[in-house]
Amino acid sequence: MELTHIEHIGIAVKDLHKAIDYYEKILGVHCYAIEEVEDQKVKTAFFKVGQTKIELLESTDPEGPVGKFIEKKGEGIHHLAFAVKNIEQALEEVENKGVRLIDHKPRKGAEGLDIGFLHPKSTFGVLTEFCENKIEKD
Repeated sequence: MELTHIEHIGIAVKDLHKAIDYYEKILGVHCYAIEEVEDQKVKTAFFKVGQTKIELLESTDPEGPVGKFIEKKGEGIHHLAFAVKNIEQALEEVENKGVRLIDHKPRKGAEGLDIGFLHPKSTFGVLTEFCENKIEKD
C-alpha cells in the first residue's frame, strides 16, 4: 500500500454557510466546490490549502453519520483522509493486518473519488478514510 498524501481533513459542522464564511472571511481561503452526497447524508464544501483539502460536512439528516457524530461529539474534526494508489488493495491490506473496516469495498464519495473508511476503534480513535481518484488515471 502506498499513501501518497493527506487528501483531506473532514470537519463536521452544524451550519455549512456559517463555516464557509469563517474559512473565507477569517482564514482567507476560497470555497471551490459545494456538493451533496446523498448516500452519506451530507452536504460538503471544499477548500484547498497547499496540496491538502479541507472538507466541511453538514448533515442533511440527523440520523446520518455526520448528524450522529455532531450529536455525540459536537462540531470538529470528523475524519482524516489519505490518498492511495489502489484503494481495493489498501483496504484488503489493512484488513489482513487486523484493522476493522467500515467499508470492505470502495464506494463513491464527494468529488468523484472512490472511498473506504477504517473503523476508529482500530485506528486509535481517528476515523480514517482512503481515497482514490480513478478519474486522474484515465
